[in-house]
Amino acid sequence: MTTDNEGLLRGESEARTGSAVFVSIAAALGGFLFGYDTAVINGTTGALETQWGIGSVETGVVVSSALLGCAVGAWFAGSLANKMGRPKVMMIAAIVFFVTSLGSALATGPLDLTIWRIVGGLAIGAASVIAPAYIAEISPAHLRGRLGSLQQFAIVLGIFGALIVNYGIQASAGGASGEVPWGGTAWRWMFAAAAIPAFVYFMFSLNIPESPRYLVAKQQLDKARVILLKYVGGNVDTKITEIQESLHSDKPPRISDVRGPRFGLMPIVWVGIFLSMFQQFVGINVIFYYSTSLWQTVGFSEGDAFLTSVINSVVNIAGTILAIYLVDRIGRKKLLLWGSAIMFVALGTMAVIFASSPVDAENNPVLDDAAGAIALIAANVFVFGFAFTWGPVVWVLLGEMFPNRIRASALGVAAAAQWISNWLITVTFPELAQTGLFLAYGLYALFALISFVFVSKMVRETKGIELEDMENLERGGLRA
Repeated sequence: MTTDNEGLLRGESEARTGSAVFVSIAAALGGFLFGYDTAVINGTTGALETQWGIGSVETGVVVSSALLGCAVGAWFAGSLANKMGRPKVMMIAAIVFFVTSLGSALATGPLDLTIWRIVGGLAIGAASVIAPAYIAEISPAHLRGRLGSLQQFAIVLGIFGALIVNYGIQASAGGASGEVPWGGTAWRWMFAAAAIPAFVYFMFSLNIPESPRYLVAKQQLDKARVILLKYVGGNVDTKITEIQESLHSDKPPRISDVRGPRFGLMPIVWVGIFLSMFQQFVGINVIFYYSTSLWQTVGFSEGDAFLTSVINSVVNIAGTILAIYLVDRIGRKKLLLWGSAIMFVALGTMAVIFASSPVDAENNPVLDDAAGAIALIAANVFVFGFAFTWGPVVWVLLGEMFPNRIRASALGVAAAAQWISNWLITVTFPELAQTGLFLAYGLYALFALISFVFVSKMVRETKGIELEDMENLERGGLRA
């Protein structure tokens, strides 16, 4: 009888795990849209410069314009999610991204394309906030790190998917500016293809339950009880009581709830903001926005540059898979420290290579075979170092580190800071690159070093801690 009971309990646990994994994957598809958009512009920059005759500044604006929309979408997503619920915001984001993907494909000039990308960024920013919050709120504590890492895994799959699509389209057209056999310019089809994952995201959003913590906040306790029983398990009534106590108030959460005594915000919110900023200031998205044109600049052919970008993406996926395995075993803080150290060495190596290489008439470094190989290896080490640490772990922390009563709002503020930081890095890279690639990568290496000090001093470990206990962790102070 005992054996039968143990088998029944094990079966129920496995069923809950399977259900939690499914809804987490569905929510994380918003990250796929972010990743896809990140990489799809990578393959179009050269064609846009050629077709519309725009320079480096205009290119930087077009490439980074979506990030401004992302910041606005992230800022308001928390408030919308608190009013409408998590899945409904996901559906709206999917619809907006679907429409703007087609609009970008039909753009007639840089201004037109910039507007479409800003609007599309609203959807990406909203999805970037909702996914980690929702996954954290519906996951058992012992799985939360791995399931939260699915957000970053979806991002890197989106990057990989877009690079594969871009590579196939440009190969069929003989370049991103060429005409594809079925009609139309290659770069336009690159944008249009983004409508497919947007449609898939919408369909998945229709079939996932509401967050139990949102339902408790709305006093829909019976619905929350059913969802907790199916996805989390344990003593459901005790869990509901803990959620109610952690919310502290019957009023709906608002963005003003994150205000505090230190420079206008709660200390824990500042930690989230700086984590978001450092995740971007190491320059990871330079690799995925500009890698194709970057490798062409230093002597690679267009086809080889596309292939090199695909290799970067494969390394990114491998690193993220490792993160999913490690995050609930090693812990969040230790992984961040490892990542900062690895990225500092890799970025420093790239800066030295570019600084010591001769330049052409346009101030682009000319790499010989040995220097090119070292730079390529260092770039992939950097991507791998980011992929198994800062990429997924920051999203995991943002989804779990804030107390229940401010989670969605605080995550929105931190994510908005992340998108603004992403925009700053992206829009400044073309000009920095013209001054000298060594300057850009030296700056990113410096930020990697500073991030190591910040994590060691200001970030606390959250592995295995229940969401309802995060406020106690916060009251214990921010220093490790």
